[in-house]
Amino acid sequence: MSAIDHLTPDLWQRATRNLLAKAIGEFAHERLLVPVKDGEGYALAAGAERYRFTAHRFKLDHWVVDPASIVRTDAHGTALEPDAAAFFLSFKAELGLDDAVLPVYLEEVAATVNRGAYQLGEDQPRAADLVDAGFQAIEAAMTGGHPCFVAGSGRLGFTAEDYRAYAPETGAGVRLMWLAARREHAMFAASPELDFGWLLDSQLDADSREYFASMLTDQGLSYEDVYLIPVHPWQWRNKIAVTFAPEIAAGRLVPLGESHDEFQAQQSIRTFFNRSRPEADYVKTALSVLNMGFMRGLSTEYMEVTPAISDYVADLVHGDPTLKKTGVTVLRERAAVGYRHPAYTAGAPKGSPYRKMLAALWRESPAPKLAKGEKAATMASLLHVDADGKPFASALIRRSGLRPADWLRGYLDAYLVPLAHCLYRYGLVFMPHGENVILVLKQGRVVRVFLKDIGEECAVLEPSTEVPEAIARLRADVPDDVRALSILTDVVDCFLRFLAGLLHLDGVLSEDEFWRVAAESLKAYQAAHPELAGAFERFPLFEDGFTLSCLNRLQLKNNQQMVNLENQEESLIYAGRLDNPLAPWR
Repeated sequence: MSAIDHLTPDLWQRATRNLLAKAIGEFAHERLLVPVKDGEGYALAAGAERYRFTAHRFKLDHWVVDPASIVRTDAHGTALEPDAAAFFLSFKAELGLDDAVLPVYLEEVAATVNRGAYQLGEDQPRAADLVDAGFQAIEAAMTGGHPCFVAGSGRLGFTAEDYRAYAPETGAGVRLMWLAARREHAMFAASPELDFGWLLDSQLDADSREYFASMLTDQGLSYEDVYLIPVHPWQWRNKIAVTFAPEIAAGRLVPLGESHDEFQAQQSIRTFFNRSRPEADYVKTALSVLNMGFMRGLSTEYMEVTPAISDYVADLVHGDPTLKKTGVTVLRERAAVGYRHPAYTAGAPKGSPYRKMLAALWRESPAPKLAKGEKAATMASLLHVDADGKPFASALIRRSGLRPADWLRGYLDAYLVPLAHCLYRYGLVFMPHGENVILVLKQGRVVRVFLKDIGEECAVLEPSTEVPEAIARLRADVPDDVRALSILTDVVDCFLRFLAGLLHLDGVLSEDEFWRVAAESLKAYQAAHPELAGAFERFPLFEDGFTLSCLNRLQLKNNQQMVNLENQEESLIYAGRLDNPLAPWR
């Protein structure tokens, strides 16, 4: 099969319409574009071009644009084929795209449309069939990407062949390259009860472990002298074999070859699930590819305390009586390894991509934590719509046999309530978007959730919560009015608004009923915890409105590094306020 078989006029046009529908909807939501009423639909104009379309508008200023309805015309009213690059060129002033960002952003948009065309050309499973599919089949079937980001699948650096080999949606099997790094030049960190011997025994198959040992012996080395670092095949070919050539020549790095285990890339691209041994940990690798506002490397220095942060958060969550009842589980990042390149450690500033080229971490797999009859699915699947326009969430609700409102309540009690409790009880906040949460399903019902990506994407906002000095970076000092945004923005606006719109348009559950159920879930939690009444007042989730935090504006402003990871709150961009859909039921 050719790497460009999907690049046909029909598939490209359909994928372009899908992207433009998302762009119009999300840019209108972020108040970058202001559609005006035009007969039965809406219109946008920029220069000589005009776009007409139909759309449904929901609470939270959520727009669902019908891709098939988009009509692009020139100054004379002549119909033109929709074109993604032409759209962004027409609206570059409104979107704030400067001359430095625009060409790179256009490349990211082209790559995102390419992903859409590829998936339209594949035999995608129907939503009803996915209900019975395995964890990794569901992972590969996802078509939407991040629900908010328009240019969400840039992967700049991948060739067409790389795309087929490593993109999550291809579901291809991948074998990782392994390097041995002399310990004096490397970092290894793990949970207290684990060591490098545990890593060798549990995360490498026996044949590879034996073969790698023999290769080290040939170099006069043993496992006592080195740490092993798994490397993404793309990273090995494009970065390590070239940029780290002096280290290999000097013998500080020893290439060992591929291990036998077959892995599958997850939605986050650089994280791999072990298909050969599902009970083994995920492996997260450095990948110097630009995707959705960041170069996706891994910092050796930053990850040195990742296992300690993960253990701290897991102990807090797993030891809390309220959270135990919900069954929420933290997937711990149990070990991390990285190489300190002598030249780049000395010559590249902190945070530079050159200091994030060779590192990895291991995160617990959910597979051994599932009980009989339970199955796992990425929470991103709740926003998945198949080629026939059928939502996966609707199929789950039908399978469960529950009333839609009861199904939703079960999901929110498993997902939203633990996040609210962590905020109110500890000031502990996560980045709980669809790719960072794994649902545990039983006959279509959500019974509990796994939280992941802890080391980089959680924070403690409450000064009274004790945090060990060694992991002090976990602390974040933010104003009271910003704290509630960890729920109102990250959960309500950036995930639940999409689910509410999907279920409403599919005729499963009205938008009003959706938000009533969400409010009742939170109110029942609050009623059960009168001791936290002061926190409920300080960080209200039922206020009339809340600040609109804009994710696309970040990427449009700087698509090389959207936010400063050392102080993410300072980087955020706000644009007015949104009416809170929970407020009417307070």
